[in-house]
Amino acid sequence: MAEGLSRRVFAGWRGLGVFWVLVLLLLGGGGLWLDNLGPPEPREEAVAEAPPPAPPAPVPVTEVPAPPAAAPEPPQPPAQAEAPAPEPAAPSAETSAQAPAAPTPPPFDVPVAAPEFPPARPVAAPDPALLEQGRFGALPKVGADGRTSIRAYAGQFDRQDSRARIGIIVADIGISNAQTEDAIRRLPPAVTFAISPYAPRAAQVAERLRAKGSETLIGLPLEPAGYPLNDPGNRALLTGRSSAENIANLEWVLSRFPGYVGAIGVVGGMRGERFAAMEQSYLALQESLRNRGLLFVDARPGVAGPARAWGRSVDVILDEPATRSEIERRLVELETIAKARGSALGLANAATPVMVDRLVAWAAELERRGVVLAPISVLIRRPPETAENRTQ
Repeated sequence: MAEGLSRRVFAGWRGLGVFWVLVLLLLGGGGLWLDNLGPPEPREEAVAEAPPPAPPAPVPVTEVPAPPAAAPEPPQPPAQAEAPAPEPAAPSAETSAQAPAAPTPPPFDVPVAAPEFPPARPVAAPDPALLEQGRFGALPKVGADGRTSIRAYAGQFDRQDSRARIGIIVADIGISNAQTEDAIRRLPPAVTFAISPYAPRAAQVAERLRAKGSETLIGLPLEPAGYPLNDPGNRALLTGRSSAENIANLEWVLSRFPGYVGAIGVVGGMRGERFAAMEQSYLALQESLRNRGLLFVDARPGVAGPARAWGRSVDVILDEPATRSEIERRLVELETIAKARGSALGLANAATPVMVDRLVAWAAELERRGVVLAPISVLIRRPPETAENRTQ
C-alpha cells in the first residue's frame, strides 16, 4: 500500500512539473510572437544590423543628376532644396539666404484719391444795406436800390451754359461738427448747403461756406406729418400757434446768420407737411420771404413750386433710405429728370458719410455726361400767382 501511494505522489509531482514547463514555453513563445507584431524598439544592436531606411546624410549635389529644367540658375532655389529629406525640417539660414524674396503683398483698402473740384470765387460778404434790425438780430431785407439777397449772395455760375442743370441741397449743416467739416471740405462749391437754425455756431459755418463759394439757405422748422411725435423744435411754425407766435419764430430763424439766399422747409428730415396743408398760413410765409428778397424751396418732392415766392420744389429725396445703392439709384433718377426737363433739384437730409462719398464720386463724372452742377439761385422760377413780381 505504501509503495502504491509513493508512486501516485511521484506521478503527481511529475505531471505538475510538466505542466509548468509547458506554461513557461507558451509564455516565452507568446512573448516572441508579440514582439514580432509590435513596433521595433530602438535597440542599438537592431539598428546596427538592419539596413537604414534612408541615407544618414544628405546626398551631395554632385551625385544627384538634375534634370535640365531644374538647372540651378538664379533666381531658382539650389538643387539640394529639391532633394527629398528623410523628415521635414525647418530651412537653414543658408537656404533662406539663397531663396528669392517673396513679393510684397498689396496693401488692403487703398484709398482712392478724392477728386479736386475747381475752386469758386467767394460769395459776397453780408451787406449792411440788405439788413435791418429785428427783435432777435439782423434780418434780411430788399435794398433801397431793389437788390435782393438772391442776387447779392449768389454763387459763381456761367448762365450761358446750355447743358442740363442739377442742383443739390444738403440739409442740417452745422448740427454734427464732423459731418459739417467733411461736407465743406469735400463737396464741390456748386452744392447748396442748408444750415440748421439750431446749429450752435451757425454764423461761423456760414462764413466758411461763403469763403468756399457755396450758396447757403436757412432751414425752416415747419410742423411735419406725425407731430408731436415728430418734433421740429421749440422755434417751429405750428398750426396750433397764433399768427403772432409764428411770425416771431420766423424772425428768430431768419436772424440766425446773415448772407444766405433763401430758406428751405426742412429740419431734421421733417418737411412741414402739416403746416403746408394750412394754405393761407403757407402762402403768407412765402410772401413774407419774397418781401425780404429771399427765395423759398419746398422740400416736399413732386409738389408744385411756391405760388408767392421765387423758388421751386425738390424733385428727388436722395437719402431715404441712406444706403449706398439707394443713393446711387436716386442720383441716376435725378440726372434723368434733368436731361428730360432741363433742370432737376435733389435734397439730402443730412451730410452723412455715405451721402458725401456718393455725391463726391457722382459729381466728379457729371460733366462728362453732359450735365452741370448748379447752385439753387440758378434753378428758381418766378412765382406764378403775382402778376407784378419784383425782379431779382
